[in-house]
Amino acid sequence: MIASLAVMAAAALMQLPPSCDALKAVARPHLTITNVEFVPAGAALPGRGGRGAPAEPLPAHCRVAATLTPSADSRIEMELWLPTADWNGKFLAVGNGGWAGSISTAAMAAGLRRGYATASNDTGHSGASAAFAVGHPEKLIDFGYRAMHEMTVQSKAMIQAFYRRAPRLSYYQGCSTGGRQGMMEAQRYPDDFDAIIAGAPVYNMVHLNVSQVALQVDMLRDPARLVPPAKVKRLAEAVVTACDQRDGVKDGIVSEPRACRFDPSVLACKAGETGACLTAPQVENARSAYAPLTQKGTLVYPGRSPGFEEGWRIPTPGAPLNPLFTDMVRYVGRQDPNWDPMTFDLQADLARALKNGGFVEANDPDLAAFKARGGKLLLYHGWADPGPAPENTINYLEAVKAKLGGQEDSWIRAFLMPGVGHCGGGVGPDQADFLGALERWREAGEAPARITATRSGRGGRPPMARPLCPHPQVARYSGAGSTDDEKNFTCVAP
Repeated sequence: MIASLAVMAAAALMQLPPSCDALKAVARPHLTITNVEFVPAGAALPGRGGRGAPAEPLPAHCRVAATLTPSADSRIEMELWLPTADWNGKFLAVGNGGWAGSISTAAMAAGLRRGYATASNDTGHSGASAAFAVGHPEKLIDFGYRAMHEMTVQSKAMIQAFYRRAPRLSYYQGCSTGGRQGMMEAQRYPDDFDAIIAGAPVYNMVHLNVSQVALQVDMLRDPARLVPPAKVKRLAEAVVTACDQRDGVKDGIVSEPRACRFDPSVLACKAGETGACLTAPQVENARSAYAPLTQKGTLVYPGRSPGFEEGWRIPTPGAPLNPLFTDMVRYVGRQDPNWDPMTFDLQADLARALKNGGFVEANDPDLAAFKARGGKLLLYHGWADPGPAPENTINYLEAVKAKLGGQEDSWIRAFLMPGVGHCGGGVGPDQADFLGALERWREAGEAPARITATRSGRGGRPPMARPLCPHPQVARYSGAGSTDDEKNFTCVAP
């Protein structure tokens, strides 16, 4: 009887929610816990910045704030949120955007609502600039790859201490820089995660940023090439007219950009014509936006895909260029805060940036170790992305297949999103449950043959749903039923 009561008492204790206070005693090298608090179910605490503050109420959880110092010049701020009830037994790390510099609380909130213990970090600096890189190579290493790995290792240790068991599976999700971070994890630290979502990955970030500076400076050096907004809109309309109906539906979405044969010269001004037509320099500029950028015959970065035009970045004479791109040359390559972009030299500046920060790039196609441990990698990219080119993601997928032997879709797949911009937005359906698809793939062996993407009724456009197909398949309308219902589309070879 006494033994039975003891067993019942122990079972009751096991069911009690863990105490956040237990986390205060966690002591590990390179980890300083700066705050532990219990957050009751309800509205998120104020002051949690990052890429959009969580708006919906959060489940009850322990919030841990910590500082990581893997090098003498490191100061990586991170947070770990641990559900105090209904933990799903899994860990989710989320990525950053741009040059990072903040904790991605909105992405953490989404993971927490699904029952995950979830973590994010600022990559070792505060603010969205790369100014931190000047004279601080260790901080650039933190940004490049070390911060995410260190956060993951420390998070797993704290999860073990809190729940008295390790996470049964560890997932990663990120877009843009977050996509690069996920790919870096698969390449450098294949044991960190069981499955990874990498959206619109800027995996060869040096090449992307330097190529964007090259295109912008070329326009400023010859202002005749600049295309005003009204003409950009006309260009976008002409592309849609030429390429919209490849999938059998006239809906303003370029669904198969690779099959689009569009030449901007169709808009070239004829003798005496003015207005919405393109001058000869503007035609060449538009062509350069679609064309790959090369240096002495070597690819620097692929061109953009038809359908991206609404997001085309046209510089304004006299205004600063986008620091998201120029920071790579200014602070990483030149290490000079006073650098003048008009002195840009493609060959020299690409070489400088690669010398100082080439390790930031996650371009190694050898994912054999990640594959061998049963890892799954889900890539996605908007076809209308004006920043990192979707063709760049396809290039990486093909490089992995070539490296590892050809057919690799049992563990790596890419989904291209028609009409979708950078990590969302655009005219196409941009909302998809990639994490749910990844969970089914990794946990139930259900490889994603199609993923439903939706669009809310934004911008005066009706709500819609379409299937996303694993590359190189494309979605085609069956010819019957609503074109806003994904069930009336099938995934077929292009």
